[in-house]
Amino acid sequence: MTIELIIITGMSGAGKSVAMQSLEDIGYFCVDNLLPALIPKFVDIVRQSGGSLHRIALACDLRGGEWFEKLLDIVHQLRQDAGVALHLVFLDADDETLVRRFKETRRPHPYDSGPRLLEAIQAERAALAKVRAEADVILDTSGWAPARLKQELVQRFSRRERRLPVHVMSFGFKYGIPIDADMVFDVRFLPNPHYVDDLRPYTGEDQPVYDYVMQWPATQEFLRRLEGLLDFLIPEFVKEGKSHLVIGIGCTGGKHRSVAIARRLADHLRQYSDVHVTHRDSRREG
Repeated sequence: MTIELIIITGMSGAGKSVAMQSLEDIGYFCVDNLLPALIPKFVDIVRQSGGSLHRIALACDLRGGEWFEKLLDIVHQLRQDAGVALHLVFLDADDETLVRRFKETRRPHPYDSGPRLLEAIQAERAALAKVRAEADVILDTSGWAPARLKQELVQRFSRRERRLPVHVMSFGFKYGIPIDADMVFDVRFLPNPHYVDDLRPYTGEDQPVYDYVMQWPATQEFLRRLEGLLDFLIPEFVKEGKSHLVIGIGCTGGKHRSVAIARRLADHLRQYSDVHVTHRDSRREG
């Protein structure tokens, strides 16, 4: 099996940490600040994994000191290896952006040997010129938010269309809103099965309660609008790089209406998302 190897390098402050986190999210095994001389040995270890580990991303930068100078030699060596698909990714940004980022984080620049941050950035740029010239991909992150860099890397290196994991959670407002919910929808406007004697002991997981909640025109109109909203939002969340989504559906006690709506919504979302359903409060009463 071919080893997919991404080597991330570039200017300090251009986004290597974000890049590594993004690649890890799409299934790469990531190692930060690996000395270039150790890359061939690491590739050999990956070969011995029997295919269980074959997508790897390594970050190398000038923190490696004189060891970093071997990076291009290692890249040339690996490009001759038929069992390795290598991508050298160089992250760059203009001087103004890098100065601002270092001032915001107050971190020392790894090339900083004097009072002026700009001089350190320019010295690093000169030292990395040959590496930049041999890069397969150059990403200029000037003016980019972290989400933009993540989106670029996902589009380039994700092997399949991403399915956003979605957690649909029913709950009762009387017990509090779920603290991890990304969005919350209130269905207390719907007719309440609690006031129907024959339905009160059951929950929205039981078919008689589900049918009662679904029979109203207001329910169908609400679902039509909510499903349309999520059909639009979820692909946009995927493009933005969101890693998961928690949708809260609330009614008064979290037993009847919210449970039925959560069931129906989860069934709809399974067409393009990996869906998990939790009925947080459905068994609290009765």
